[in-house]
Amino acid sequence: MRTNLRRHLLASTLLLGFAGAASPGYAQETTDIAPPAPEVGAGPEDEIVVTGTLFRTQVTPSPVTVVTSDDLDRRGINTVQDAIQQLTSNNGPALTNSFTANGAFAAGASAASLRGLSTNSTLVLFDGQRAAYYPLADDGSRNFVDLNTIPDDIIERIEVLRDGASSTYGADAIAGVINIITRREFQGVRARGEAGISQDGDAANYRLSLTAGIGDLASQGFNAYLSGFYYRSEAVYNRELPYPFNTDDQTAICFEGECGPNNIVNSRDPESGQLEGFLVGYDVYVRPYTGTNATIPGSRYELLNPAAGCQYGPGYNLTPEEIANAANAVAPINTPVCTVDITNRYGVVAPNIERFGGSGRFTVQVGDSSEAYLMVNFQQSTVNFTGAPPVFRGQANAGILFRPFSTAAGPSAALAPGSFALTLPVYVCPNGVGDARGTNTGCDATNGVLNPNNPFAAQGQVARILGRPIQDPVYNETRSRVYRAAFGISGTLWDNWDYSVEATAMHNDLRRLQQGYVYIANMLTAIAQGTFNFVNPELNDQDILDFVSPDNVTNASSDLYAAQVNLSTALADLPGGPLELGFGAQIRYEAVDAPSANPDTDGPTQRYFTLNAFGTSGNRTVYSAFAEVNAPIIEQVEVNVSGRYDRYSSGQDSFSPKAGIIFRPIPEITLRGTYSRGFRIPSFGEANALPTTGFVTVSTSTLPNSFLSQYGPDCRSDNPDGCPAYITNYSRGLTTLASPDLEPEKSRSFTLGAIFRPIPNVTLSVDYYNIRKTGAITSAPIGPALDAYFAGQPIPDGYNVIPDAPDPNFPDALPRPAFVESQLVNANTIKSEGLDFAANANFELAPGLRWRTNAEASYILELSTTFPDGTKQDYEGTLGNFALTAGSGTPRWRGSWVNSLEYNEFTLTGIVNWFGGYDLSAEDETGPDTAGDCGLSPGYTPCRVDDYVTLDLTGQFQLNDQFTFYVNVLNVLDDLPPIDPVTYGAHLYNAVQGGTGIFGRAFRAGVRVDF
Repeated sequence: MRTNLRRHLLASTLLLGFAGAASPGYAQETTDIAPPAPEVGAGPEDEIVVTGTLFRTQVTPSPVTVVTSDDLDRRGINTVQDAIQQLTSNNGPALTNSFTANGAFAAGASAASLRGLSTNSTLVLFDGQRAAYYPLADDGSRNFVDLNTIPDDIIERIEVLRDGASSTYGADAIAGVINIITRREFQGVRARGEAGISQDGDAANYRLSLTAGIGDLASQGFNAYLSGFYYRSEAVYNRELPYPFNTDDQTAICFEGECGPNNIVNSRDPESGQLEGFLVGYDVYVRPYTGTNATIPGSRYELLNPAAGCQYGPGYNLTPEEIANAANAVAPINTPVCTVDITNRYGVVAPNIERFGGSGRFTVQVGDSSEAYLMVNFQQSTVNFTGAPPVFRGQANAGILFRPFSTAAGPSAALAPGSFALTLPVYVCPNGVGDARGTNTGCDATNGVLNPNNPFAAQGQVARILGRPIQDPVYNETRSRVYRAAFGISGTLWDNWDYSVEATAMHNDLRRLQQGYVYIANMLTAIAQGTFNFVNPELNDQDILDFVSPDNVTNASSDLYAAQVNLSTALADLPGGPLELGFGAQIRYEAVDAPSANPDTDGPTQRYFTLNAFGTSGNRTVYSAFAEVNAPIIEQVEVNVSGRYDRYSSGQDSFSPKAGIIFRPIPEITLRGTYSRGFRIPSFGEANALPTTGFVTVSTSTLPNSFLSQYGPDCRSDNPDGCPAYITNYSRGLTTLASPDLEPEKSRSFTLGAIFRPIPNVTLSVDYYNIRKTGAITSAPIGPALDAYFAGQPIPDGYNVIPDAPDPNFPDALPRPAFVESQLVNANTIKSEGLDFAANANFELAPGLRWRTNAEASYILELSTTFPDGTKQDYEGTLGNFALTAGSGTPRWRGSWVNSLEYNEFTLTGIVNWFGGYDLSAEDETGPDTAGDCGLSPGYTPCRVDDYVTLDLTGQFQLNDQFTFYVNVLNVLDDLPPIDPVTYGAHLYNAVQGGTGIFGRAFRAGVRVDF
C-alpha cells in the first residue's frame, strides 16, 4: 500500500546523510553571449559561465544556476526538458509533455516558466543564440522554444540566469534566461545505452547515443565531432495507475464524512437516483420528434440497437422511483442505461515520445588569437496518443468567420450557439443533402426510402441521436523536424580588442496528424444519404469511415535567422581592475506559419467537430544595438551598466537598461544587486492569431443562485448535488480575439542577494527578486460579461457571451454560457516577488571518501495581477492564475536537496525533490479576496493540497577507464501525488506538481563506454 512520503521524511533525511553523488554545481558567473574565446587547457576550476554579460568574468551581479551534464547523470535525469522542469525557479504555468495528452494547444512540446510568469517571459537560448519558436503557441497565444528540440547527447551544461536580461538579449527575457550550452570539443568515442521502466511494468523508456571526435584544439589546432542519439518513452494510460487516478468513480475519496461523486457517465446519484450526465453517453440512443423536429411530450431516449446491448460499460434499468425523478425525464425506460468510465477506458497520462537526431561541430584555431566553429543539428521529435472515440454531435468551437456551429438548428441557424443531438431524417436517398435537423434532406416518399437508421420513420417522426457510433479512438500525432546551423568566429584584434561574430539559422517543420475526428459536412451528407450504419456501426466499411472522419493533416513551420557582432576592450585600469567596454549589434528575422487545423472559411459545416480553429501567421525583422560597461571601482566594489535598443519591423521599439553592483566588504561575504527594465514583444499568436478557444472547468460554486434556482429548488452554489449534470459537469470556452495594435509589455525588476562563505568548501546564498510587468497583454476578466448575462442585462462592449443549447429537462431556463469572447488588450499589471536559497558544501571525510551536499529552494512571496479598475487578484499558494496555468497553480515553495558520497570508483546519490502545496482557490475564478478560502474545494478532499516530496537514488560504478555502469531508482518510496480534484491538466492530480512521480517507483539502468 502506498503511503505519504512525509511519514518517511525523517528516515529519508537520515538516509540522505549517507547517500550521495556530486551535487549540481551552482555558480554566479558571467561572460559574453557567444561561447568564449579558446582557453587552452582550461579546467573546471577556471570555467567561464557564458550567460548574462558581454564580458568574460567569473562573478556577476545577477544570480546564475549552473547544472553540468555530469550533474544530470548523477541525479538520474536523462533529458534536457526533465532537467529544466525540475528547476526550483520553474513554477506556475510550465508546459510539460503530459499536457500533450490532455488537450494542450502546443501539443508535442515542453516549455519552462521561470518565476511563474508563463512560458513567454522565459527566454531559452541554444549556445547563447536564440532558437526558433515552436510553431504552435501555448494556449494559442504564447510563443516559446520547445525544450524537446535540444539534443541531449552533446550538452555540456545548462545555465539559468535568474534575473531579467533584456539589456543583453532583448525581448522575452523578463523572468530569466535558460542557456543550453553544447560541447566545444570532444575526443574519442563515447557510447551510451540505458532502459527504464516502472515497477508496475509501464512508463518504459530507452536511450541510445554515440559521439565520436578527433583533434585537440590545444595541440593540433582543431577538433571535429559527430554525435547521434535515439530516445523513446512509452505512453502511460490512466487505467495503468492505482485508484483514484484510474477511474471517474470518486466515491472512495472521502474527507470528514463526505465522499466524492461517481462521475462515470450515466451513473446514478445514490440518494436522489438522478443520472449523472446521460446526455453525453457513448452508446447510441435515439428519441422521436415530430417531422418538424418538435418535442413529443413524454417521449424518451432508447437504445438504437437494444439487441447489441451496452458497448462501453455495464448497463442497468431505472427503478420506478428513478423513472419518476423529473431530472430523468428523457432517460430510457424500455432499454438499459449504459455507462462508460471514460478515464479508465481512454484516459492518457503521458503520450508516446520518440526523438532522434544528429549533430556535428568543427572547431579550428585561426591564426594565433582566433577560433572559428561550424555546427549543424537535426532533430526529429514525434509525439502521439490515442483518445476517446470522436464526438458525433456538438459544437465546432472557435470558428474563424462564424460563431460555433450548432447542430440544434438548420442552415439558417448556422451561426446559432449551442449543441444538441444530430437528427436522423424520415427519408434518405442517394442525392440527399442534409442539415443539422435532418428535416431538409431533399428526400421524400417520391424519391427516397424510409431511413433504416430511424426506428420512428414509419410514423413520420425524425430521430434525435446521442452517442458515439464510431468506437475507434481518435489519434493525435505531432512530428517536429528541426534543422539548425550556426557559425562563429571569435578572438582578439590589435592585442586588446576581443571580438565575436556569429550567425545562426533554424527551421522547424511541424506536421500535425489527427485521425478519427468527424467532418461535419461529410457526416451530414452520410446521414441524408443513409450511407452510415448507426444501428450496427461495426458494419460500416472503411470507405464510409474515411469519408465521415477523413485524416486531417496540417503543416506548420517557424524560422529564425540571426547575425550578431560583439566587440569589447579594456579602456583603463581602475583600483579594482580593468574598466571594460563592450558593444555590438544584431539583426534577426523570425517567422511563424501555423495555419488553422480546423478552418471554417468555406462555411460553418466545412470543418471538424471539437478540433480548435486556432492558427497564426506572421514575420518580423528585429534590429538591435547594445552596450555594456563593467567598472571595478575598487577591489571591494564593482559596477556593471548595460543597455539595448530593439526596433521591430512591425512598428514597436524598446530600450532596455540594466545596472548591477557587487560589494565585498570582507572576503567571506559578497553582496550583489541589479535593477533593470525589459519588455516582451506581442507574440504572433497575440497579434495575428485566429480566434482561439481554451476551456476551463466550471464549478457550480462560482455560479449565482439566481441562475441555479431555475434548475430546481435544491440547486444552489453550496449544494451542487441538487443540480442537474447540465450545470455540474461542463466546461466553458474562453475565446480570445487577437489584436494587431498591441504594444510590448514592459517590465521593471530588481534583485538583491548575498553570498556567504563562512569556511572553505561551504557556500550559502540568498537572493530576493521583484518583477513587475505593466501593460500586460490579457483578455479582460470575464466576470462583467457573465454578471450581465446572468442578470439578463446587455453584454458590455468588448465581450460576447454565446449560450449553450438549453437543458432538455429545463427547456425554459436560461442556458449555461458556452463561450465568452473577448479581445486582447494591454491592460494589466503583473507582479512576481520571491526568494531563492542555496547551500553548498564539499568535504573530504577520509582518503578517497568525499561528501557533497546541495540544497536549493525558491519561495514565492507574491504573484498577482492588478486590473485597470484597481482590483487585484493574488495567486501565490493557490490554483490561480487558473486560466493561465490549466489549474496547476502557484505553490509558494519548490526545493531540492542533493547529498552525495563518493568512494573511489563508486558513487551513490540521494535526491529529495519538494513541490509545495496550495489552497483550492483561485481569485481569477471566484473573485477578489477569495485566495485561501478553499472556494474551489468540492468538500470531499481537504481544502489544501499537500506538499509533494519524492526521493530518488542513483548509483554509479566506474569499472575502469572505459566502462561506467549506473542504476537509478526514482520515487524510491513509491509515493503518488496528492489528490487534486480541481486542476484540469491531469485527472485528480497536478501534472506540474506530480511530474513523473505519478508513475510510482521506477527503475533505470545503463552503461557508458568511453574509448
